[in-house]
Amino acid sequence: MNFKNYLRLAFSAAAFSAWFSPCIAQQKNTALVYKQRAEEMYARVWKLYRVPAQKGLFAENYPSNKKDTLNYFQGEGVKEKEVSFLWPFSGVFTATNVLMRLPGLKPKYKPYQDSLIVGVEQYRDTVRKPTGYQAYPVKFEKADRYYDDNGLVGIDYMESYFNTRNPLYLQRAKEVFKFILSGWNDDVGGGVTWLEGHRDQKPACTNGMATLTTLKIYEGSKDKYYLEQGKRFYSWMYNTLRDSTTGIITNDVKMDGKQNRTFWTYNTGSLIEAAVLLYRFTGEKQYLQQAQQLAADSYKYYSGIPHDKNLLLHVDVPWFVTVLFRGYEALYKQDGNYKYLAAIEHDLNYAWENTRDKYGFTTHSWTPKPTEMSKPKWLLDEACIAELYARLAMIKNKQ
Repeated sequence: MNFKNYLRLAFSAAAFSAWFSPCIAQQKNTALVYKQRAEEMYARVWKLYRVPAQKGLFAENYPSNKKDTLNYFQGEGVKEKEVSFLWPFSGVFTATNVLMRLPGLKPKYKPYQDSLIVGVEQYRDTVRKPTGYQAYPVKFEKADRYYDDNGLVGIDYMESYFNTRNPLYLQRAKEVFKFILSGWNDDVGGGVTWLEGHRDQKPACTNGMATLTTLKIYEGSKDKYYLEQGKRFYSWMYNTLRDSTTGIITNDVKMDGKQNRTFWTYNTGSLIEAAVLLYRFTGEKQYLQQAQQLAADSYKYYSGIPHDKNLLLHVDVPWFVTVLFRGYEALYKQDGNYKYLAAIEHDLNYAWENTRDKYGFTTHSWTPKPTEMSKPKWLLDEACIAELYARLAMIKNKQ
């Protein structure tokens, strides 16, 4: 190499280093900011939502006035009670497991995880068989058992297992999946219903969380039974609940085979994550291609329908968007396409910077509507903020 070429290469390398080093520093700084936000929100949730008289349990809303009507059940709305129902509780459980994955934070958040194990076990009903988790703690009352709630418990237990390798957590996840599978029947070709004892619909929420539960059990146990169950659930969902017009996942299918064409963000999100897991476990390209198509179609749909001008996507429910983020995150780790994650990152930052109330909690719509700013905030809406920022911090650390 002559001297001129050497100088040219040396200059190019120096120029690249001068450009690249600040980029790395910026990513690391962003990761630190996101980590701080995750821990700040988590600390607020833990301090303000916990019910001191009930170990391991939380309030549904903060401030809690016990007057809110909750409308996420079969039939009529239910009044807010002494502690939260299982679904919002699971949001804290999930956020804890994600925070434990941040570098150096596992020892800090392990005691929180231990407390949440105590909490979730209070929803476990061993009287009705098979054993499953009911919507409200057993010591207070007998309550319905929803298959989607149990899927969330299964996922949280598997994430706890990945963090600790405690065999009890794997055992609990397997127990949960056995309960979910008891709700499978051959109406409309298969799938699981929403609520134990009711054969009126087969929803994406139940079947998506069941798919992820069994695939995560396979990841932790390498028992091929769970992989085969994952394939079965996934195939049924993809072929039965995917909408032919939008390409994304409908809310449910009725017993007459008619789809309920309501498109919640989390239903497509759970299937994207499941498709990526199946690609990882089997190497079959069809799953990766399906995940990419579901991601593209969901982005097109949620960026295209009416939404606030300050946001890039339609935000239906913050936790639903969080589940969509999980799907996009799983896909990003395979193909490196950050476009979809960037949109949610943008909207989350807008919510953080513009919609927090006097307690530091964000609004349900991620917009600064005065009526939302002043009303009590739902536990699930706030716990997922900690989860999202913790996930973003991990991503930025590796970029």
